Amino acid sequence: MAELTPREIVRELDRYIIGQSEAKRTVAIALRNRYRRSRVDEAMRDEISPKNILMIGPTGVGKTEIARRLAKLVGAPFIKVEATKFTEVGYVGRDVESIIRDLVENAIRMVKDEHEKQVLPRAKVLAEDRLVTLLTSPQQKKPQSGGLSLDFLLGKKPQEPTLSEDEQKALTGKREDIRQQLMRGELEERELEIEVEEAAPSLEVGGSSISLGDMMGNMMPKRTKMRHVKVKDARKILVQEECDKLIDEDAVQEEALRRAEQNGIVFIDEIDKIAGHRGGSGPDVSREGVQRDILPIVEGSTVNTKYGPVKTDYMLFIAAGAFHVAKVSDLIPELQGRFPVHVNLKSLTKEDFKLILTQPDNALTRQYRALLEVDKVLLTFEDSAIDAIAEAACAANESSEDIGARRLHAVFEQLLEDIAFNAGDPDMPPFELKINGDYVRSHLSGENAPTDLRKYII
Repeated sequence: MAELTPREIVRELDRYIIGQSEAKRTVAIALRNRYRRSRVDEAMRDEISPKNILMIGPTGVGKTEIARRLAKLVGAPFIKVEATKFTEVGYVGRDVESIIRDLVENAIRMVKDEHEKQVLPRAKVLAEDRLVTLLTSPQQKKPQSGGLSLDFLLGKKPQEPTLSEDEQKALTGKREDIRQQLMRGELEERELEIEVEEAAPSLEVGGSSISLGDMMGNMMPKRTKMRHVKVKDARKILVQEECDKLIDEDAVQEEALRRAEQNGIVFIDEIDKIAGHRGGSGPDVSREGVQRDILPIVEGSTVNTKYGPVKTDYMLFIAAGAFHVAKVSDLIPELQGRFPVHVNLKSLTKEDFKLILTQPDNALTRQYRALLEVDKVLLTFEDSAIDAIAEAACAANESSEDIGARRLHAVFEQLLEDIAFNAGDPDMPPFELKINGDYVRSHLSGENAPTDLRKYII
């Protein structure tokens, strides 16, 4: 984060998102302010809180993508939620505190992946040793006892049988032979039995899975089962087990909680759908209640998670909504005050569509070219084709619902439907297909006019 200035952040966002310069500048400043806050005196640092952002604009113009790319850019814990999935306390549905719990889970997963990369070389060595042992001395399934044994309660492990000096020399030679064969890749398809832990049963509570093993504090012994796998698959299992042993879980949790509290980004989409006329009744009675429940999370509170309490005071909240029916003023005043920075995103024009098709690293033209190249179809899009596709998407948005850049997906599916269906014959030789403006207009005319693209929208 220290190396990224606001200009550099915007430059990175430009690689994937076209236009919306005002929104990019706003989020870039918010992100840089986090670094600035980390460099001030601790007394002043506690007084500085993030300035939450409210993005206002139609669907498909890049609101979610800006927030997602921003979090990925700096490796910050990120979660996207829809405000409509939450209900007021007392109604059936998810409570808003589950947002923070899910964010913490994402932070745990992120930090654990980083720690796994650090211990992976050591884990591979240990896994290779275990693999050699399994191939020289096949593992036997331990009998499952009906209850807790005294040895288990006292922490005693069963003693391994002692070998004579000659037996040890013979075993050492055999292990070295096996190791050399493994290094040469000669045993990858060989099958063996390996003992793995069985997953603890879990309960589904409020849309989240809770492990019964965690609830019991891991008091019960781990249940295991024998799996018949190939050497190449056994190696993956053993490497993962060794990684889990080498990782300091307490350090992972401590770092994950710190990142969630200090660097977490929460994106609340569809916030306009919970805005309504205050004092209403009927099926929308809980809308204002959801806003009241979100309020303490946004303004700063402590949420209890299974990893410990988490403070939300310094998390960055980005809310977004189309606000084509409701208005920002329909939100309760307290919630409006917690999103002081408002930024308007503009609808996409024909020129924007042309840039979307050619400039980003993940442009749709590149995606479809890579997809069909698998089936020996080499696509080439001429400039006239880009113009025609952009014009069709823009016209379809104007004549029906404006769904932004998502309209391009519908256009491409219709345009390449015949090619995608017929490609893939193993006897078909590779061939190059140049798509020009006439090809586009002929495939998006008549019964397949752009205004009829609604059948491709879910």
